[in-house]
Amino acid sequence: MTELSGRVALVTGASRGLGREMALELATTGAALALHGSRDSDALSQTLSEVRALGANAEAFTCDAADAQACAATIAAIEARLAPVDILVNNAGLGMRAISETFNTEPTKFWEADPGAWARIIATNVNGPLNFARAVVPGMIARGWGRIVNISTSDVTMVRRGYSPYGPSKAALEAASRVWAQDLEGTGVTVNVYLPGGAADTDLLPPSPDKKGADGNLLPAGIMRRGISWLCGPGSDGVSGGRFIARLWDPGLPAPEAAAAARAPHRPKPEIM
Repeated sequence: MTELSGRVALVTGASRGLGREMALELATTGAALALHGSRDSDALSQTLSEVRALGANAEAFTCDAADAQACAATIAAIEARLAPVDILVNNAGLGMRAISETFNTEPTKFWEADPGAWARIIATNVNGPLNFARAVVPGMIARGWGRIVNISTSDVTMVRRGYSPYGPSKAALEAASRVWAQDLEGTGVTVNVYLPGGAADTDLLPPSPDKKGADGNLLPAGIMRRGISWLCGPGSDGVSGGRFIARLWDPGLPAPEAAAAARAPHRPKPEIM
């Protein structure tokens, strides 16, 4: 596939999990890949090697997503080493393990959470996507084309007992995505939300021989490969402000049909309570 030939895609949080899987999928589209990690690690180096083995031009970059200046400097470095960023996949995030290693079996009450850990989750999951987006959007607008894909979580996780602040941070990101899509209407730059559709087998869950989500199920991280190329590619021109669920994406269907089936119904007035 060469549908993204000449484009540069930045995948944040690409070291492992969902980010790694999406980076590997995008490596097959002809795009050049900028792989972001919070720090240098063997996992990030391994993902870089695997992406390059698929034939993609790729480089790795590190910074704290919660640091706006560091994010801007990272975008400048990407542009110097590759080219301007056309596609931003905002995947980097912190989960409830920052609050407690037993959050999924012994929920932490919100008033018991460490304020520092709470602040780091909000800074990474809410401010982080903004920090990267604000650094790339002006260039996207000037070129008349761009993609922002914000990685979220299931509705039930946003309001699940013991999942604060992780769940609310993703609710905030989805609300922001809806605003961004409206702000960018008519520019050629789209903003969509993409999520697994259930707990996925990533490091956001504590290690366990019987690892599973709160609903007793566990999706493979690779499920995110299903729709990411379409969301980042020319096939999704004009599609913005949508919420797409990988679990509902049927890879056996033509991409437009699969996308339509995986898209959550639009809600004129969001409902939380």
